[in-house]
Amino acid sequence: MSLIPATILTGFLGSGKTTLLKRVLQEAHGQKIAVIENEFGEENIDSDILVSDTREQIIQMSNGCICCTIREDLRATLRDLAEKKRKGELDFDRVVIETTGLADPGPVAQTFFMDDEIAESYLLDSILTLVDAKHAALQLDERQEARRQVGFADQIFISKTDLVATDEVAALMHRLTHMNPRAPQKAVHFGEVALREVFDLRGFNLNAKLDIDPDFLKEEEHDHHDHDHDHGEHCDHPSHLHESGQHHHHDDDVKSFVFKSERAFDPAKLEDFLGAIVNIYGPRMLRYKGVLYMKGTDRKVIFQGVHQLMGSDLGPPWAEGEQQSSKMVFIGIDLPKDIFLQGMQQCLV
Repeated sequence: MSLIPATILTGFLGSGKTTLLKRVLQEAHGQKIAVIENEFGEENIDSDILVSDTREQIIQMSNGCICCTIREDLRATLRDLAEKKRKGELDFDRVVIETTGLADPGPVAQTFFMDDEIAESYLLDSILTLVDAKHAALQLDERQEARRQVGFADQIFISKTDLVATDEVAALMHRLTHMNPRAPQKAVHFGEVALREVFDLRGFNLNAKLDIDPDFLKEEEHDHHDHDHDHGEHCDHPSHLHESGQHHHHDDDVKSFVFKSERAFDPAKLEDFLGAIVNIYGPRMLRYKGVLYMKGTDRKVIFQGVHQLMGSDLGPPWAEGEQQSSKMVFIGIDLPKDIFLQGMQQCLV
């Protein structure tokens, strides 16, 4: 049986997860989706879509989709679904896990790698994060869960942009890019999203061959030619100015920085260094991902990690005439950038 793709849908309370999920379930795409709700009581899919029969844990819907509410361990629910699919008792093509708005998606993502049985049945496709444009500034300032949800994202959908001024949306997008430069951002209106922007994004393959995103960490104008610049006190980007024109600096604890080099890595040194930093900073390392130039192979090495879990795969060969180089992005909570960048530098041949 081929691996069942799984998508984690996260976002702070009221960001529009349920609206987006309803749209996806109602679309005539012919796919059978199993929805797992990480029930916390504050937000359930509206009963006009899902039968709210509390005695049943798994509910088959009219369009072939199924819905389950987790009242126990996520692992148990995933195992149960995979087993029912294997036995032909349930028919579904993919799984969507909607987390509670107060959840840190990290432990949910780790479930797919920590448990062999689940790793053999499922492929974690991506983490989708919804951000509410109207309330995001305050939520990101005050709630670490909201910042973590952004840090983990493979794709960010920004809802309620029609309720705020254009420059506020631009400021929010700039701030989100600073926190997580590897997640594309898209404004969504009432959950209207094309299915191709939700499924099969292959944003999170720790255990499978990765398609390299050709635009991964491409230089963009907003970065002043580098992702690891910091906004200093003289920065006048709109996201750092109040309406009065007063300077305001967001010091988010979730930040990103990038290591780049055209020299090859020594594989043993790099493994030792990453092992050491993951030991110390693992819980604060939300996502780290790179395309690496390694001594001893003529192929790109694709590297990904979440918290203490990391893995690498051989990618395609370096093309003829292509500049061999490494780019690695780290996204985490108050990570010591200097220690990371110097340590990576010392792992080069």
